Amino acid sequence: MLSDEEQIRTLVQTWQSATHAGDVDTVLGLMTDDVVFLVPGRPPMRKAEFAALSRVPAGSPRPKFEGVSEIQEIHVSGDMAYLWTRLSVSVTPPGASQPIERAGHTLTVLRRVGGRWLLARDANLLSPVQRPST
Repeated sequence: MLSDEEQIRTLVQTWQSATHAGDVDTVLGLMTDDVVFLVPGRPPMRKAEFAALSRVPAGSPRPKFEGVSEIQEIHVSGDMAYLWTRLSVSVTPPGASQPIERAGHTLTVLRRVGGRWLLARDANLLSPVQRPST
């Protein structure tokens, strides 16, 4: 049986892999029903809005996602846990020649539900990556 920390690391890896593959249903299955995402400059986002923004109409090209999540700390206390990460994300919209890149930290609260760790709250502090001009 995996330790709590190993289960949480697996959740993060599964999230990254499913996002890269465009598997929205797997990503949604890693969240609690009452999940809240906090993103600078936007009101809090709930699961239904996340799902609507993530789904691409059938037959439409989907954006290309790449990312690296470097877990800095995991702390578990009973059925609650938190982690903070250094996250770099690159999104290339369909037809775009250049990706949109963001990087920064996240603070995530997880809750154990039915024996599984699920994402319950996420504060995303990513900002645009500034590349030097050539």
